[in-house]
Amino acid sequence: MATVAAVIASTHHPFYYRASTSPPETRPPFADEWVAKITAFRETLTRARPDVLLMVGSDHFHQLWLDNMPQFLIGKAPFYDANYYNEEREFGLPRMCLRGHEELSTFLLRQGLDAGFDFAFSNELRIDHSVTCPIITLRPEADLPIVPVYTNIFAPPLPQPKRFVELGRLLRRLVEEWPSEQRVAIIGTGHLSLELGGPRQFGPHGPDPEFDRKAVDWIARSDVDGALREVTLDSLWIPGNATHGFMDFLLMMGVAGDNVKADYVDSLDLFHTMEAYFTWYPDGSPA
Repeated sequence: MATVAAVIASTHHPFYYRASTSPPETRPPFADEWVAKITAFRETLTRARPDVLLMVGSDHFHQLWLDNMPQFLIGKAPFYDANYYNEEREFGLPRMCLRGHEELSTFLLRQGLDAGFDFAFSNELRIDHSVTCPIITLRPEADLPIVPVYTNIFAPPLPQPKRFVELGRLLRRLVEEWPSEQRVAIIGTGHLSLELGGPRQFGPHGPDPEFDRKAVDWIARSDVDGALREVTLDSLWIPGNATHGFMDFLLMMGVAGDNVKADYVDSLDLFHTMEAYFTWYPDGSPA
């Protein structure tokens, strides 16, 4: 059976690539600290020695739209093009072509359907920065095959938060049941408090520092019950209009397991958002 080599959750700030690759004289003042934190975070994946990356993200209205938004989608393509033109223009993200893993995609789709999750799938999925940003931060060589799993965090009607947890638990179980000797890292990215296009978008410490503090604590301890007691579809509007991306963190807590403390926790308070990074090693920290 396959091994879950690492479970990794993070934010996916699209400006990291530009901040880290700009000449020193044009870098923002927080760039060096950001790069140092990402370099340490990257090592947590390197130590896990993965063969395949299962990537959980969400389409930012690039390929999917309000009138055609599957709740949960698995990519089944041999290759995935990235990024989109507006991401190249606005964020300076590079064009990428990532290799897919059709065998694992097919296994997750079939077994997931049989387990009661009505996945959509796509053989023509093009991925955006919710998947490419963690590739850039964690595996810049982009040399490993990926299986993208997209969740709906933007287009109502949204799934309930508990459904994200249930999907995380299912993905963990299915990977461990996959008849393969390969090591799979399950990587998911989401949002803490986040405002897009609203009056709090460029606040000094993100739109809701108190929510961010609680969210980091929930994730670090994989406190699913504590999070679900406070987090609802309605409550997630309060910290910021894009905070529903926190549900992808709930999914990753489902993957990690209830009340399993993360082996690695770090965060960075940027000028308008809190960045956070978590890693679990299911079989103990790699040597």
